[in-house]
Amino acid sequence: MNRICLRHRCGALCVLFAEATDPFSTSMRIFLPKVCAVGLRIVQQRQSGKNGSTVGAVGLGCMSFAKFYGPTQRDTSLETLQRAMELGVTHLDTAIAYGDGYSEDVVGEFTAAHPGRFHVATKCGIIPQPTRHFNNKRDYVRSAVEGSLERLRTNRIDLFYLHRRDPEVPIETAMETMAELVDEGLIASIGLSEVAPSTLERASKVHHVAAVQSEYSLWTRLPELGLIHACERLGTALVAFSPVGRGVFSDDDLDPATFGQFDFRRHNPRFSDEHFPANAVKVVELRAWCQERDWNIAAVAVAWGLARSPAIISIPGTRSATHLEQLVAADGIHLGPAELGEIDAIMPAGWAHGARYSEAQNVGPEQYC
Repeated sequence: MNRICLRHRCGALCVLFAEATDPFSTSMRIFLPKVCAVGLRIVQQRQSGKNGSTVGAVGLGCMSFAKFYGPTQRDTSLETLQRAMELGVTHLDTAIAYGDGYSEDVVGEFTAAHPGRFHVATKCGIIPQPTRHFNNKRDYVRSAVEGSLERLRTNRIDLFYLHRRDPEVPIETAMETMAELVDEGLIASIGLSEVAPSTLERASKVHHVAAVQSEYSLWTRLPELGLIHACERLGTALVAFSPVGRGVFSDDDLDPATFGQFDFRRHNPRFSDEHFPANAVKVVELRAWCQERDWNIAAVAVAWGLARSPAIISIPGTRSATHLEQLVAADGIHLGPAELGEIDAIMPAGWAHGARYSEAQNVGPEQYC
């Protein structure tokens, strides 16, 4: 099957699909991206935890299916998932909190029609109403997994996270509950989200943690202060969300004035009138660096994260098939020490103006260092 080359913008007709054994089933055959005639790049694979499933290094975050960044249509989300399958994306990330299960339902509709093609992760623990709080208690977690199984239309979830740590429940107790779900075959592996390295260390003494999800990007580098090293040491994948800075790393100028009423970014300090102009200057500088190499900036931002550690799996989010193609192009960009040094000269650690979250948004993620 032939496709126009998406990785190199060469316009050449490249052989991008080849038949391969399904990584999650011994009985099915699927089409996976294999070789581009220009770059001769094979899709990068990463391990989801010690002895866990092997997944594509670039996955798909499905939060935007639930309108966190503006209106979207179910059909558009399903089209994006279809394109993800065609491009060889094998890891999908969703959560109960994304539209009160709506994102899970969309993902479940698609994956049920294509069994064995995806490694699906979802998350529990954020309770938005009546006031936002977190719950890691046994009864809640068991109820939550049953709901996720139903919406995802499956009898086992590949990766099930605690979306936020509940300060009222010791992490050891929460892990015992999660381990029960593994023993019962309801989930295949355990994940934690937005936790400190010390929490990961404590949790790992109860049961292996396959993945820790954390924001990690060119403008959010907190995981470099211990979390990446802890993941490497413990055989845990670091699943990096928002690798393109919630859309800031784009070939098009971003205008926060156009954000819709319910757009998550409207209240984010880095997109405020005070801070965004200074951030945009740096983005323009990096964009020019990318254009000199005929790379799109979103792909470079994703590739940068993958280059930081073999433990990292990137899950850029989008509700657009076209944008997804730009993101997946990261697979064909291999940044060496020279390129990484040049990028760091443009965007050194700590360059971003404004806090990562507003005070309200910052409730939940564990702070460290």
